[in-house]
Amino acid sequence: MNILFFLTPKSEVAYITEDMTLRQALEKMENHRFTCIPVLGADGRYVGSITEGDLLWAIKNQYNLNLREAEKLPITDVRRKRDYMPVYVNETVEGMFNLAMSQNFVPVVDDRRMFIGIITRKDILQYCYKTWMAQDVREDKAAESER
Repeated sequence: MNILFFLTPKSEVAYITEDMTLRQALEKMENHRFTCIPVLGADGRYVGSITEGDLLWAIKNQYNLNLREAEKLPITDVRRKRDYMPVYVNETVEGMFNLAMSQNFVPVVDDRRMFIGIITRKDILQYCYKTWMAQDVREDKAAESER
């Protein structure tokens, strides 16, 4: 199976770009109710991911909890604790699953590291659940036919 089966394309993904400010990132995350969001370069390449915690710590440590002073802070000046690791579009499903166990989403990039979308842990779990339920139904039917 190809990982593109799970892909939410870039056009449907909320993300921020490096030229945005801390406030713009907060507003986008609040609007979409996300706790982590991809960060893209001006050219569309995947740069990393930023979390609510990263933004909160920046406001606390650099601006003494004063959001007004932090409004103009470029997102590139916010230290990120950890980036969500991306997978290349030709990654195996197993490799993608391994990353999804420790990330809410897996960014997907092409061979030029251009961001093409994400795979959410929720989509993976829904697929696994449907597959598991279908297998359960097949086993029940097989058991009935043996009786």
